[in-house]
Amino acid sequence: MAECDCLVHQLQVHPQHQYEGGMKSHFQQRGPSTTKVLAVLALLLVGGTLLTLFGLTLLCSVIGLAVSTPLFIIFSPVLVPAAIVIGVVTEFLCAEAFGLTGLSSLSWVLNHIVMKARRALPQEVDQA
Repeated sequence: MAECDCLVHQLQVHPQHQYEGGMKSHFQQRGPSTTKVLAVLALLLVGGTLLTLFGLTLLCSVIGLAVSTPLFIIFSPVLVPAAIVIGVVTEFLCAEAFGLTGLSSLSWVLNHIVMKARRALPQEVDQA
């Protein structure tokens, strides 16, 4: 046999100690607390309920769209002019409401300024 110059490797294991002081040493960790378990259960219950309602709403919307699309196509010669008339009337009413709101705001500001000037005027006359 040929001579073998093999190197012998030694593995040294040094145990590492972790610091377990502070609050961990006072309280033993035995699993999740009752509060955390109840919170997760409530989250699952509420989340599952909302997800179910979302699915039902989506299903009803798709069914409603499938049913109403042919009706919209059939009645489009009537619906399009009606939608235009409703849009124009709505725009006109909104413009009126915004104008009325602007005028009443301007009136309030001017009234406030006049009242403030009337209160200050007698004091200025007395000082003169």
